[in-house]
Amino acid sequence: MSAKIAILPGDGVGPEIVAEAVKVIGCLREDYGLNVELEEAQIGGVAVDATGEPLPEATLRLARQADAILLGAVGGPKWDTIERPRRPEQGLLAIRAALGLFGNLRPAILYAELAGASALRPEIVADLDILIVRELTGGIYFGEPRGVRTLETGEREAYNTLVYRESEIARIARLAFALAAKRGARLCSVDKANVLESSGLWREVVTRLASEYPQVEISHLYVDNAAMQLVRAPKQFDVIVTGNLFGDILSDCAAMLTGSIGMLPSASLDERAKGLYEPVHGSAPDIAGRGVANPLATILSLAMMLRYSLNQPQLAERVESAVGRVLAEGYRTADIYTTGTRRVGTREMGDAVTGALRTGASC
Repeated sequence: MSAKIAILPGDGVGPEIVAEAVKVIGCLREDYGLNVELEEAQIGGVAVDATGEPLPEATLRLARQADAILLGAVGGPKWDTIERPRRPEQGLLAIRAALGLFGNLRPAILYAELAGASALRPEIVADLDILIVRELTGGIYFGEPRGVRTLETGEREAYNTLVYRESEIARIARLAFALAAKRGARLCSVDKANVLESSGLWREVVTRLASEYPQVEISHLYVDNAAMQLVRAPKQFDVIVTGNLFGDILSDCAAMLTGSIGMLPSASLDERAKGLYEPVHGSAPDIAGRGVANPLATILSLAMMLRYSLNQPQLAERVESAVGRVLAEGYRTADIYTTGTRRVGTREMGDAVTGALRTGASC
């Protein structure tokens, strides 16, 4: 039976990088027998321009029907001045909430060939392999009430609500414990329990659940210390679990350890492992349309889709190996380029990955 993948290119560099991932899917269909059908829809700013809404009903309907979703990016300065409920980013938040995509997996893996591109010394980041598990449908991004009001003095005041229920914390913690058990069996829970009641409950629930996973070593860090430790000694971490806001920030911090945010994929999963897959880097409007964006994060997001939603772990490994081979052969987009390597554009990098895949199929 064929699996259905919803393709949502979105804004900025989204269409360019998604096109290269689709090219990889085509190779997997032709050379490896992957049985999938693709259907494209709009999200973000392009959807606002076409329909007035960042998440049209037709797109949401397709996403509900699909077995997995591949998304490029949303947002850009063109839409920064429109009212907040209609901004492109609201489409992304809405699809996460509507599909119950509570678990955001953001691996930070440093390919050996990119050690020199990291912001840190090679000996600090060599062999880095961290997984950040971010709660995605709760916390301050979704909490109510929120808004802007005018005080009696005439001064305006903006407010947001940070709220987590025990069930939300337990759900993401169980996912993180299970993933840690399959990796290095070390889980670090990140919070701000010294000043936030929501974090106090977070730490209490995670600590209680630890007894169900005796094989996993549990530790706790405040988020400010966790950020410092990511830069000081990142290899001390295996799996990090944290809330929506902290996970957003820490995963971008981890990006600089890997040489470029253009190398970071992500998966957002529901309770049945249906997922939305997207690069971490966003729409990069400053380079959109120039053919220089790095498609590897999107291609690696596809690998995550194969592993988690389509139950094709061997194909996932083939895609990841193809990316490694291309890097070993010296192919580099501008964000990871160093002297002595081969600088290529978006399309050339995608072609190189599909070429490595086709070579693997003939072996």
